[in-house]
Amino acid sequence: MRLFRPVRGHREDATDAALLRAVADGDSAALAALYDRHAGWLHTRLTRRCGDPEVVREVLQDTFVTVWRSAAGHRGTEAGGWLWTIAARRLVDARRAGERALRAERTEYAPPPAPSAEERVLAGLEYGDVGTALDRISPELREVLRATVVDGLTTRETARLLGIPEGTVKTRAMRARAELRAALAHLGPSGDPSPLGGPA
Repeated sequence: MRLFRPVRGHREDATDAALLRAVADGDSAALAALYDRHAGWLHTRLTRRCGDPEVVREVLQDTFVTVWRSAAGHRGTEAGGWLWTIAARRLVDARRAGERALRAERTEYAPPPAPSAEERVLAGLEYGDVGTALDRISPELREVLRATVVDGLTTRETARLLGIPEGTVKTRAMRARAELRAALAHLGPSGDPSPLGGPA
């Protein structure tokens, strides 16, 4: 499904950064080019996390509306990690809105369904101590953590998504885990096991 009509004026080899600069200047053709480049894999990943096609379509559309509004704030060359961060957050928001609507429609009490492990992780990444700690590490390390830990991508897939060598992915993943642990320790020690599931 396309949100935009085909438009011309941007070369297929234009970088994500160049397209985002054009979007920040109000260029809808650049947004359409970004959509064509990234909507397919975003839709696939969202579908793996949500079985409702309508919610997936809404989240995908909301993601690109957010890109339109905040393209000027993007830093870096590749947009993939940034786009997925937006989409994952929109999915968490959509699920919460759906749960609130469902609770409002219930006429008799029924215990709410327990959130899935994935929903708890995504919520923690945005609102919990992990989210606060993630905000304290650099964006390039954060992108690697989101791709490898939240999305479960391999080193090769992460390298392709972020446009960096596989060795850089491994190095950043180790640094990101170490920095995240330090940031979590700074927020307050807890007896919980590492949220990253293993040693750095």
